[in-house]
Amino acid sequence: MSAPVPTGLAPGAMLGILGGGQLARMIALAAADLGIRCHVFAPEADSPAFDVAARHTVADYDDEEALARFADAVDVVTYEFENVPAATAAFLAARTPLHPGARALAVTQDRLSEKSFVDGLGLAVAPFRAVESLSDLEAAVAALGRPSILKTRRFGYDGKGQVKIAPGTDLADAYEAIGRFPAILEGFVPFEREVSVVAARGLDGAFAAFDVCENEHRDHILAVTRVPAELGKAASAAAIDAARRIGEALGYVGVFAVEMFVLAEDGTERIVVNEIAPRVHNSGHWTSEGAETSQFHQHVRAVCGFPLGSAARRGRVEMENLIGEAALHWREILAEPGAHLHLYGKRDARPGRKMGHVTRVFPERG
Repeated sequence: MSAPVPTGLAPGAMLGILGGGQLARMIALAAADLGIRCHVFAPEADSPAFDVAARHTVADYDDEEALARFADAVDVVTYEFENVPAATAAFLAARTPLHPGARALAVTQDRLSEKSFVDGLGLAVAPFRAVESLSDLEAAVAALGRPSILKTRRFGYDGKGQVKIAPGTDLADAYEAIGRFPAILEGFVPFEREVSVVAARGLDGAFAAFDVCENEHRDHILAVTRVPAELGKAASAAAIDAARRIGEALGYVGVFAVEMFVLAEDGTERIVVNEIAPRVHNSGHWTSEGAETSQFHQHVRAVCGFPLGSAARRGRVEMENLIGEAALHWREILAEPGAHLHLYGKRDARPGRKMGHVTRVFPERG
């Protein structure tokens, strides 16, 4: 049983969203601008997206009765996070269109599958080895050297589920630190900067990429995104081409991000793909005020079968994440000319928690 392709959606349709965090919240807000109502499905009763959705369901992702009712109530389903259980995706895809599709989830949920997929496209990635045991880890470190990064194959984000293997690191301790889960060891990449391409692919195969942005991380969490990135034309074109090839190979529908490293070799910039995020992405938040079409509007357009919007940039843009108590300075931010504040409706400003973001758009340099 295969779900129909939603070629005829129009304003008034119902978009289902799996996950109720800030990304779902911003997708729902964008959908409302286009006359699309949203039904958010999440297990947490205090999900921020519920505040702005037409309907919501509080249920676990393995609750098939709730999922069936959800599927019957919507015209198309998307998601705000990549760790949707495979069984949930398959259950919904058999009943209603699901975008991005199950293949994008399967490839990107597993770091080994993802690295192998990107490598298979002929795109540069960090050297890597699969790790299923301590002896595998020892062999992988012998092959790739130190420093290197040990990462769980699944469920890691914002620095979670990974350990740096430095010259003095005890490998047994490192393997224990990630819970002895199936893992991947990645060789060290001497990068100059971290960049990302946020792009969209429509039901008709149309592709639109926002300008390459440069990302600054603190404590493994994205702190600031600046666009355009300090990157030459050839490297920028290569980064966008890599995103295009990845989207096409996945048969992707919706917005996605490709995180990359920039290496400087003999005066030439080289792009190395790090990770794929099959969803709207933190490094694309700058588009809300900084681009003709925000990533959230673009995602709604793509999954509903609407024409993609212009990804043109409106100026030089900076996006600052508000982490933990930084969001308590909302009054000062609101008083700042040119600052655009976005708060996610989360009650507790815990350390390391993304509470909101600010975008600032500046004139282009002459």
